[in-house]
Amino acid sequence: MTHTLAEEFPEQASRITELKLSDEAFARLAREYHKLNHEIEGLEACNQPIADADFESLKLRRHQLKEQIYKGWFNGQG
Repeated sequence: MTHTLAEEFPEQASRITELKLSDEAFARLAREYHKLNHEIEGLEACNQPIADADFESLKLRRHQLKEQIYKGWFNGQG
């Protein structure tokens, strides 16, 4: 399963595209999320050896970024 922002927030897909172009703070978080997600998916696809704690740390950071994006731009708390 992939975890792109558009897949995580399908109802916000067009807004995500708009925010990437118009809001530098959002764009920065989206780039970091994308890079981290790509790294995680690569590790999963290639069955790369990585310590469980390190892998869980990557996934936790991805979750934190997703929460930050949600709270900051999609639910009016930002």
